[in-house]
Amino acid sequence: MNKRLFSTSEAAKILGISRIAVFKKIKSGEIKAKKTGRNFVIESNEILPSLGSVLGPQKKHQIEQSVKKTVREYGETLRLLGKE
Repeated sequence: MNKRLFSTSEAAKILGISRIAVFKKIKSGEIKAKKTGRNFVIESNEILPSLGSVLGPQKKHQIEQSVKKTVREYGETLRLLGKE
């Protein structure tokens, strides 16, 4: 992400949630935002940690399984690439 500040709409799109959900996360303190006029702006470093909390258990499990499969199938290749 090269952009430093995001609107609530942009944050919602990145996180895959509704704009209302972003407002709720701001209100609860899960996402820190600054009010500029009538709108909120969210720094990029606030969006990335929230991304992990948006993933549900099923999606997290799916990602973990994909990583395990990749390491199992390409482990030696990954180790060799890591040495370069």
